[in-house]
Amino acid sequence: MASPVGEDNWVDYVDHQLREAADLETRVNVVESFRRAVSAEPGSLKVWMAYCEYFWSLYTDCQPGSDAGWPLDEQQLGRETFTLDVALNLWQQGYEAVQYRLGDSHELWNRWVSLEMELLARTATEAGVRRITHLFKNRLAVPHATWDNTSQMFSTFLSEYNRQAYETEMEAATRNARDAKRIYSMRDPFEMKLNLAARSGDVEAVKAATTEYLNWEIKQTKGRKDAAINLQICFGLFARALTGVLVSDEATWLNFVVFISTAHSEQKSGVSRIPANVLPNMLDVLQRAVHHLPWSGPLWARYILAAEEAGLPFTDIERIKHAATNSSQLDRDGMTGVLDMYAAWCGYLKRTAMNPNASEEAVDLAEVGLPSALEDVKHWGKRRYGDAYQGDPSFRLEKILIQFLTEKKEDIDGARAVWEQLSAIELYANSYDFWLHWYLWEMVGFTASKSKTRSPTPVTISQGLRVPSYATQVFARSLKVRTLDWPERIMEVYLQHCNDYELAETLREAQDTIYKVRKGVNKRREREAAQAAEAQAAYAAQLREQTMTDAPEATASPGPKRKREDAPSEEDAASKRPKSEPANGVDAKRDRENTSVFVANLPIHTPVAKVRQFFREYGHINNIDIQSRDGALPVALVEFRAPEDARSALLRDGKYFDDQVVQVTAATDCTLFVTNYPPEADELYVRGLFKDCGEIHNIRFPSLKYNTKRRFCYVTFCDRAGAAAATKLDGKALDGGKFKLSAKFSDPGMKQQRQGAQAEERELHVLNLPRTTTEEELRGIFSKAGKVANVRIPLNMAGRGYGTAFIVMETKEEAQEAIKMLDTLILGNHAIKVELSKPLNPKTTATVRGPGSAGSPEVESPAASAGSPPAAPTHTGPKAAEIAARTTAVLGIPDTMNDARVRSLLARVGTIVKLVLHPKHGGAIVEFADAAMVGRAALAIDGMAIEGGRKLRTAPVAELFMQKAEERVDRIDQPPQKPAPASLNKKQSAAELMPPPPTIRRTPLGRGGKRGLGFVGGIKKDVNGHGPPSIGASAGTNSKSNADFKKLFLEGKAAKTD
Repeated sequence: MASPVGEDNWVDYVDHQLREAADLETRVNVVESFRRAVSAEPGSLKVWMAYCEYFWSLYTDCQPGSDAGWPLDEQQLGRETFTLDVALNLWQQGYEAVQYRLGDSHELWNRWVSLEMELLARTATEAGVRRITHLFKNRLAVPHATWDNTSQMFSTFLSEYNRQAYETEMEAATRNARDAKRIYSMRDPFEMKLNLAARSGDVEAVKAATTEYLNWEIKQTKGRKDAAINLQICFGLFARALTGVLVSDEATWLNFVVFISTAHSEQKSGVSRIPANVLPNMLDVLQRAVHHLPWSGPLWARYILAAEEAGLPFTDIERIKHAATNSSQLDRDGMTGVLDMYAAWCGYLKRTAMNPNASEEAVDLAEVGLPSALEDVKHWGKRRYGDAYQGDPSFRLEKILIQFLTEKKEDIDGARAVWEQLSAIELYANSYDFWLHWYLWEMVGFTASKSKTRSPTPVTISQGLRVPSYATQVFARSLKVRTLDWPERIMEVYLQHCNDYELAETLREAQDTIYKVRKGVNKRREREAAQAAEAQAAYAAQLREQTMTDAPEATASPGPKRKREDAPSEEDAASKRPKSEPANGVDAKRDRENTSVFVANLPIHTPVAKVRQFFREYGHINNIDIQSRDGALPVALVEFRAPEDARSALLRDGKYFDDQVVQVTAATDCTLFVTNYPPEADELYVRGLFKDCGEIHNIRFPSLKYNTKRRFCYVTFCDRAGAAAATKLDGKALDGGKFKLSAKFSDPGMKQQRQGAQAEERELHVLNLPRTTTEEELRGIFSKAGKVANVRIPLNMAGRGYGTAFIVMETKEEAQEAIKMLDTLILGNHAIKVELSKPLNPKTTATVRGPGSAGSPEVESPAASAGSPPAAPTHTGPKAAEIAARTTAVLGIPDTMNDARVRSLLARVGTIVKLVLHPKHGGAIVEFADAAMVGRAALAIDGMAIEGGRKLRTAPVAELFMQKAEERVDRIDQPPQKPAPASLNKKQSAAELMPPPPTIRRTPLGRGGKRGLGFVGGIKKDVNGHGPPSIGASAGTNSKSNADFKKLFLEGKAAKTD
């Protein structure tokens, strides 16, 4: 019978045995089964608890006076077999195996120590007190979730058995446990999140929380501080995961295997000082892994490699290979697992045979085993897929065989025959990669055979020149394949090869061939581009038609108050921008969804400039966003100016980028417009919503600087399948049904026009009304201009109007007629004002109030309050000095973070009375419940890292309004903003700081009328027409003619000459 797999199966298996155990022999067999169980699941709390409890029951059942009903002879043998020392040692072994499971190891320890104290209560001895005291001290020095309970148990124990040393022992235990408490406090948020997910019953949430916890825990082991205990805790967390919800998760098992493998490598190289006995044995771990996941080819491959590294004999490694092939689940996910395992097996055979010290037997095994493995894989694929199976796209096994024949057997003809066989298969014949590999192999053989008499390439006798003719023939054959995926690359290398190695005649023939092939390839690319454009247009038209069909009809629901829409449309993101918001004419025309392409398989650390250079000939590039996660190769999202540019960029698919062949695919229908999620949702929350749909490239949140009520984002997936799967979540209830998620394809061409009376210019805004005006009176007045659909008068708390009203007419024409007829109408001694209703400007700040905020007035920016008289206080509240003392500003908040997220982030610091978010200034004003919290907040907030690597800091409120939010530019084609001129930054002198002289304005000459300031009335002239000789009185004289001014000028000049 095969061994059980998993802790639950082991416990059920042993439980079935122990229920049938009726004599000593069968009970011993049960103990043996438990030993096998803890060997198979060494970190399982459930198995260890069952094992220890069963063994303890055997110890108690065989004691004199027991009512278990054992025969006397079996009781005697049982007391010799199931002794107290063995039972207590078993409890200790179980505790040592699970002690670093921080969240649940207390279950076993509490049971063990309770049994120890029961024994002490029967026969209290000094040695027993010392033993239990030692157990408590050791336990308190280990981080665990119930540390406080353990400390209380120790306190009770000392009070009863060692009162005189109580203070000394407790003080020593607490002092020694400081590190344990500190270490656990760092993990407490993860433990709480894991517990909440477990209590909710959501298995996926538990998996996500456990994975996040594991990734964080692995990072902690890389530091030097607490390295040893962090490693043990990480092992304990992996034990919890791999015996719990992630027991069948291949990624977690591979993560665990790589983690242990790295730890062994660092220990051997001296980088880590962790003792070798602390690390689990790689073979044991991999054996457990393949038992849990027999379909995982990568785990079987690592198992074979680890056995080879450990020096196991051929028979043992062959047994591992047979165990894999005998598993009925190896091809559960297709041929990938089969190929991975066989590649590891063939690699082992090749390395063993090519070892300089290899025996003839090893060479014979490889010579027979490699072709046999190829046949096995071929039959396996045919059995599963029939004639549709053509082989491994990477031809890994064939390359291993070719290397063995070439280097070990020196059978060049046999190796070339393998290449010939592969070239007859369509899968390989269509791949430029296959032909390049073949060419490189021929060139390596040509270079290596220069010193040998026998050459794999012929000699041109006429000129006495050795040329790699076989390599040349590879290119000639490849260009005859009409369906070759990247002929441009083959032609490029072919021409270079002939230039470097071939004769002039062969070079000319190659040029002729390339010219002919290039013409055909150009026509093929044009045809493919046209087909792709046609398919894309058809798909977009189909999607547009489907969306228009499914779109719900808008219904008007007039009421006493304007209702806020549940979810903003994409148009709201742009059309709600007030006049003060700077609009970029280029941005308004951007169509990211249809002008972008994905570039996958880029080299690591690829700069943006190099990607831009790669596409420089295919159109204008607006932006490039490169993302790389979890050690995978980077993926770039390249946005062009026009859809035509993006389609032409698809021709770069399959081209070389440095030494990598990149994949270029259209990003059309990969972006979703997502809204109506909880206000506290951040990027991590949104990623969690769509984690099962596909890989997300990026998430874009809008800026809140000009509208703090925006609550939507754009989610771009790495492929269309992921985006399509995500749209199925449209309408999903979130947060207990409070929100109904909206997730639709983002398409700027499908923006819906605003609807409703205001958008249709049917709603009128009436001002300066008497406050006693009723709706019936207004309806009667406005019915003279047409049919009135609705009348609404806003009322205050006392039930009186504000002097304004909103009237909705039946048509736009009737609304215009009402403006002509009724604007400036006298109603109750009031000249009313009638105009079209306009949308309100969105708020640029957001205020959140908490408990105890009744007396806290709004805090506005100086610009907002300039020119506004202070409002008279309407109630008695805390003094301004008290509010200022408990208020601080938090700076460094990105303009994409709303008030709900800021509040949830800062709520852990203390009770928030009021929070006012100022996205334009990149911060918020926070009023806490008391002044002491401000100091604690400064310690907790300063340096706090948030999204995007930003760090928060606290500052006085006045400093907030001197700050400006960051300018986010998501374009690479726009020049950076020029810095301020040096003259603005230079310290100004006192003269420069003086105000400019006032402008003197004079009344124009020759004009009468009212004079300006400083002018006096006219003065009577004498009989000669001259005024008084005083210059000071000249301001009031009559205007002079040009002749008078000329005379004065000449007189002044003559005076200077004299």
